[in-house]
Amino acid sequence: MFSRELVINNGRKFELPIFLPVYQPHRMQALRSAWSQGPEIEGCIVNSYFLYKQRELRQQLVEGPGLHDYLGFDGLVTTDSGAFQGLTRQLYLNNADIVRFQDRIGSDIVSPLDLITPPGDKKAVAEAKLVSTEKRIVKAMGLVERGILVGVQQGGRYADLRKRSVEFLRDLGVRYLALGSLVPFFNRNHDLRFVGRTSAEAREIIGPDVPMHVYGAGDPVELPFLVACGVNVFDSASYGHYAQTGWYMTPYGALQDLDKLAAGEFVCACPVCQGEPPRVMPDTEQLIVHNLWTILVTIQTIRTHLASGTLPGYLDDVLKLHDEWFPTSALHSSWREIDLV
Repeated sequence: MFSRELVINNGRKFELPIFLPVYQPHRMQALRSAWSQGPEIEGCIVNSYFLYKQRELRQQLVEGPGLHDYLGFDGLVTTDSGAFQGLTRQLYLNNADIVRFQDRIGSDIVSPLDLITPPGDKKAVAEAKLVSTEKRIVKAMGLVERGILVGVQQGGRYADLRKRSVEFLRDLGVRYLALGSLVPFFNRNHDLRFVGRTSAEAREIIGPDVPMHVYGAGDPVELPFLVACGVNVFDSASYGHYAQTGWYMTPYGALQDLDKLAAGEFVCACPVCQGEPPRVMPDTEQLIVHNLWTILVTIQTIRTHLASGTLPGYLDDVLKLHDEWFPTSALHSSWREIDLV
């Protein structure tokens, strides 16, 4: 079994698995105070590129108290480098500058400026991006003094490149592994074959003790299966994105039609639902609260089953109701293939 704990450089410890909601200014504080009792928001992820590009804010963060005080949050803070934004715009940013910035402002987990590799990239392009990402990680290791540097796996849709990437990061001695460029594979009707196999192989290579983060994973129905494949850190803005398009999250799949809740197979205790199946779809702001609560409670449930050794039975329970609600979903069939392997 893989590690159940993340220890950061100041000695603080965080239980794994953990979910890191994407920090949204003017909203996170409201979400944290939306319930007085319930699941704790233990960490978050912040895009350091958006902080860095604002000159006055950048100077304030470097010279002032730092990132945690700016956020008003003393939990685990991970920073992204802006690599995703590099897909759609010229960043005018180099790897060394953004890595130093993250470390100086007190990020607990620091990300290099890796090169995102969409599934459409040909193998030669994916390999070139992988080589460049590896060089940037090596450079960043000599720059990070306060935080923990993320070793980011790339390789696109090519399993051999992804394997090579994790082997390189293992030999480099990274203390934290993230699997990058997997988000497009989450949008295929819960088909977890590629993501699950990639995660399981990465876990086998990196060993049991290194925290392993899948960037962008945030659908509660998929999280326990990814944990079974060795993942123990997740981040996403899914709780907001789903709400904006009218999706009500449950541990068994997200719903746009609440009639399925009438049977009472899932009842939510969040401040919006209060233990009663909603008769009408909550508004967007209410859905944001409900969705984040659901993700965090799912993580707590997974922790409980890991501690008691009952995760396989929980997966069976999830699949049973998910199949009833979503008979055309690929979750069960794809999981059967991964589990057999």
